[in-house]
Amino acid sequence: MLRSGTTSLSMSRLRYVDWMGKFLAIYNGAADEASKNELSEEQQRDFMRAWGAWAQANEDALIDPGSPLFMKKVVTSQGVEDFTDAKVGYAIVQADSHDEAVRIFSEHPHLGLIQGNSIEVLECPSVPG
Repeated sequence: MLRSGTTSLSMSRLRYVDWMGKFLAIYNGAADEASKNELSEEQQRDFMRAWGAWAQANEDALIDPGSPLFMKKVVTSQGVEDFTDAKVGYAIVQADSHDEAVRIFSEHPHLGLIQGNSIEVLECPSVPG
């Protein structure tokens, strides 16, 4: 799928992406509601600045900068239910290897925001065919 305004430069980048691996990062938050509320506005601003710097430093790898995860539902053959878990956000990067994707996320400011935060990095291989 091409975004509007795609140029020949971005087309060549898309071809470059085809042979690189794609990796999904899931951000896990360790904070309870009380801890979340303890973050000052200054700490929140500092985090957003650090996230912006991280995103800029990794802009060539960042396919989707992601977003927070809210209003969660699980769908089964038995129906649909609301649920809660520690997953608070996601992002998607391209990288030459799983280790390279892990290195990219090892520098993410989410890890230093609240003690115990973590990031899962999962490979998303192309579907054969």
